[in-house]
Amino acid sequence: MTEVATARRSRITPEREAELYGAVVELLREVGYDALTMDAVAARTRSSKATLYRQWGGKAELVARAVRHIKPGGIGLGEIDTGSLKGDLHALTMRSDDCTMEQNSALMRGLAMAVHSNPDLLQAFREHLIEPEMAEFRRVVQRAVDRGEVRPDNPSIDFMMHMMLGGFAARTLIDELPPTQEFLLSYIDAVVLPALGVPTD
Repeated sequence: MTEVATARRSRITPEREAELYGAVVELLREVGYDALTMDAVAARTRSSKATLYRQWGGKAELVARAVRHIKPGGIGLGEIDTGSLKGDLHALTMRSDDCTMEQNSALMRGLAMAVHSNPDLLQAFREHLIEPEMAEFRRVVQRAVDRGEVRPDNPSIDFMMHMMLGGFAARTLIDELPPTQEFLLSYIDAVVLPALGVPTD
């Protein structure tokens, strides 16, 4: 199925694909997932609905891939290797400025609600975002284990992604403020690294 999907998408250039994903994210920010239609995507991107369905199969996969494309989070984290876990997590955080974080936080809050009532969206998110990000975080932590920074039997390893997402999501819920670089860097040093037994000084 994956090979078929890859072949199906191969007719679109990377530049055109990026343009389509950008338009999908714009529409998501404007109307939300439930009100977003393939008709609207086709009109915004000057595409035919037949092309969109042939390339992505449906709205859920298109949205999941669009969000993955614009997300500078765990996807690509494996490319960062500063020599320390603290350095890697700080470098990941610095990939997004505060304005982008605020926009992405609002987008993800809306999608989190949509996931609960759209099983197809949940499946697409698990396939294209959640599972790949978990794999990226596991690789980064394994490097820290191999370097001797983290004990291999530390129980917090299994909750690494929970901790990272928790700080990002809870900032708005608890403090009524958007996540920022300063907040997330402090959160990593005060919560994530100590849980993993990594010195922060």
